[in-house]
Amino acid sequence: YFVRLCLDKILLQCILQSRTLSGADAINALRPFYFAVHPDFFGQHPKEREVNENSLKRLNGYLENLQKPGFRSFKPTQLTFYVREREPNSSNVQEPFSASGFRAVSFTLHTRDLLSTVLDILNSCSLSTEHVQSLNVNSQSHKEAKSTVNRPIKWDKTYYSFTGFKDPEEELEQAQRVETTLLSWLDDNEASAVKKLKKSLPLRKELERLKIELSHELQLSDIRWQRSWGIAHRCSQLHSLGRLVQQRPEILENVKGRTVVFTDRSGMSAAGHIMLGTMDVHHHWTKIFERLPNYYKLQKRLLLLEDRISQLLGGIQVIYIEELQPLLTLEEYFETLNSFYNKLHDSRLPFHPRSLRGLQMILESDRYAPSLHELGHFMIPTVCDPAALQWFIFAKAQEARENLKRKEEMMITEKELINTSTERFSLDRLYKEPSVSSAQMIDCCKRLLEESLPYLQGMHLCISHFYSVLQDGDLCIPWNWK
Repeated sequence: YFVRLCLDKILLQCILQSRTLSGADAINALRPFYFAVHPDFFGQHPKEREVNENSLKRLNGYLENLQKPGFRSFKPTQLTFYVREREPNSSNVQEPFSASGFRAVSFTLHTRDLLSTVLDILNSCSLSTEHVQSLNVNSQSHKEAKSTVNRPIKWDKTYYSFTGFKDPEEELEQAQRVETTLLSWLDDNEASAVKKLKKSLPLRKELERLKIELSHELQLSDIRWQRSWGIAHRCSQLHSLGRLVQQRPEILENVKGRTVVFTDRSGMSAAGHIMLGTMDVHHHWTKIFERLPNYYKLQKRLLLLEDRISQLLGGIQVIYIEELQPLLTLEEYFETLNSFYNKLHDSRLPFHPRSLRGLQMILESDRYAPSLHELGHFMIPTVCDPAALQWFIFAKAQEARENLKRKEEMMITEKELINTSTERFSLDRLYKEPSVSSAQMIDCCKRLLEESLPYLQGMHLCISHFYSVLQDGDLCIPWNWK
């Protein structure tokens, strides 16, 4: 029996090798998928961009684990992506579409080899798998990828009883039957998070030191990051800025009181922050600092334009909310405001002066109908019909005031609950992702305070939409955890 078992194992290895992709082949095969979900293509849709960015991190971690020698641990991973499609209505898939027109796709990864994983991802997103044939993959694997468990050989149950190996089918069924709970997930992942956190502590101290020194030397209001880059990545960006300060101190005289944001492109943002593109070299950063006086002049013109729009709309305040709007440059936002102002000025809407004072609105270029956000501000499309806009604002003005008042109360409650939860569980930090609303954060913290969670002492806890341990040891849990 032992000889037969060894022969079966050798045969299994041969079959697996004939149907296994290399890491490079897997990346090539997934290119259509990466193109459909890459966060850089979702600039006008911050929520969808953030969801895809977080899911890609978890997917990449899953793919890396599959390539590790002797990898045996197996945990089904559920992912959600917003997929870009040219013709959404042509799809036969029944996933719901977001308000922005993207299809939300959710699927669970439970395969143990790269090929089956690649095919599962492509099939789940209704993407073609024909190009995988060019990678010399046996076509039989296409059928296997659609099955519940992707395995070349279906072993008899007695094999697992005799050898003591775990049956992947039973593991998958058990994982699907048992819903992940907060306590069980923390129990499984606390050790990994603590290990990563301890490893990151020296870098965290270095990051804080660099941030304080640069902020003091340049007299900056703040230093921020648009994305959730790792600590090492952030330190390298601050080192780059520090070297530029030493080489060209004269060009940094105009940054006093400003906020520097490390992001995908260089310039000045609609909120008036100095953007430094992480892919740009010092030469590009130098040009941005040299242009700051011109940016400040344009910013004054932009503020004047906002005041004029406010006067035409009865005193309603035009605002720009970084967390809810795409990251626009100052030039892009000025053009948006100017176009909207000209349209309003020509229509001459009969708003009574200051009748809407205290209300707020943001401009959006990817909508066609006005709406009222739960936080109290109006979301006005730049192409909105002026007559329809006037009727909508009048009809929703009272509700908007009530929402704004409730927003202020919720922000106070949220801050109190964050402080209480941080102290109660001895957390080093408690924060949320921008896509998590105040109402969701409040609900999450209230339920956390009802639990006994010794695992969280000294940890960094992020309230998100999924479970994950970040590369620097931060624990991510969904706001609606069970």
